[in-house]
Amino acid sequence: MTIPLIIDTDPGIDDAAAISLALNHPQLDVKMITTVNGNVNIDKTTANALKLKQFFNSSVPVFKGASRPLISNPVDAAEVHGESGMDGYDFKSPTDETISPMNAIEAMKNVLKESTSPITIVAIGPLTNIALLLATYPEIKSKIKQIVIMGGSSGRGNVTPLVEFNIYCDPEAANIVFNSQLPLVMVGLDLARQAMFSHEFIKKIKTMNQTGDMLFQLFQHYRTENVHEGIKLYDVFTILYLIDADLFNVFDANVQIELQGILTKGATVVDFDPIEPNCQVVHSPISKHYQQAFLQALAPVSYTHLTLPTNREV
Repeated sequence: MTIPLIIDTDPGIDDAAAISLALNHPQLDVKMITTVNGNVNIDKTTANALKLKQFFNSSVPVFKGASRPLISNPVDAAEVHGESGMDGYDFKSPTDETISPMNAIEAMKNVLKESTSPITIVAIGPLTNIALLLATYPEIKSKIKQIVIMGGSSGRGNVTPLVEFNIYCDPEAANIVFNSQLPLVMVGLDLARQAMFSHEFIKKIKTMNQTGDMLFQLFQHYRTENVHEGIKLYDVFTILYLIDADLFNVFDANVQIELQGILTKGATVVDFDPIEPNCQVVHSPISKHYQQAFLQALAPVSYTHLTLPTNREV
């Protein structure tokens, strides 16, 4: 049985990897991709989503979303992902793609309303579009199975000492989503920091197939934290979690967004001993088996020639 998905994204190199897995995996049914201002501006994130759609010859529709946060001034992460947001691979420029005049929020509402079964939203960018959707059309909450969020941290941040980038971009939107009373899954910085992909591993994907080569080229231009130690593919773990949640340690928690602090605005305050949990936090890998899951998702048939861990020992 497939899992119907909406992917809300700001591509982004690790976004590109997550989208690649989602579009390749037979267990996942991507209904639409919506874009948001984040890693780069909305025109670039939308162009990047279209490039990926064309690369995979996909029929999944792309809709353009919010061009700025609810309140905060826009920021970007071009220093991490490159000026285009996906520097490193020579994508063909989309020539026959046109963006629907319908805004992403309207498009999400329509897909959710018309769906006969609840849909999972995978949010791997700032949460602006999702907050606007919930605030504008609260009646569609019953059509959302869960929201799987790449954002936040139970420890240190990556923009400020305590704040992760996606939440930093639009903390007010994050506050709306985390208090929506919907089933939430937070995949924060903690997981990717404990589940890196070594440079030796990344070299192996280059020869797998065209997708592996594309991702390898992008990863050479990915300037995430401590990149000399390995690659942290934050967004990828939202997809790997959906494919096999048993690969990870998951804890009930109450997560609130700090909105007032001069030095801490956007921090995710994570209580692992909550009276009333409001989400699950995917905290750490049980083993290195996530690497094999990544390859299986990338190329379900052709990955077997690579040498990988076959047990779940760390």
